Amino acid sequence: MEIINPNAAILTNYEVMIALKDMKNSKKKYGLRNLATITYETVQYLEDTPCKEQTSTGIVEFLQAMKEFNLTKNECLMMVNDPPSSPLHIQLMIEDSDERLTEEQVTRILEHAAKLRAVTPTAGAAPDTTETTGQTDG
Repeated sequence: MEIINPNAAILTNYEVMIALKDMKNSKKKYGLRNLATITYETVQYLEDTPCKEQTSTGIVEFLQAMKEFNLTKNECLMMVNDPPSSPLHIQLMIEDSDERLTEEQVTRILEHAAKLRAVTPTAGAAPDTTETTGQTDG
């Protein structure tokens, strides 16, 4: 993998997980001795985070909804990587949130974050086999 412009974009945990899975599944060798171990351990870690249930369309919808709140890119990234579940969680992620956001806006952010956390197999991801077979992978 070659990074052409390191400042072009900040990646979400979901994007990192997808890139590492693609890299792991490709047959191309990258010449780094510990790359397989690092890739495996990182994917294992990310599969224990909320990004496992996210989809690219869900993330885009969430970011579109966040535009009305005038949040920074880093604040939005933190909320995508760890969707807030309480007003306190939002207060920890958004600088001066008590001054910048009303209670109604905090409630709307929490509603959007709940949608981002929800498992939605119809949102562009591969179908979840647990609904059709009743079994989980593993």
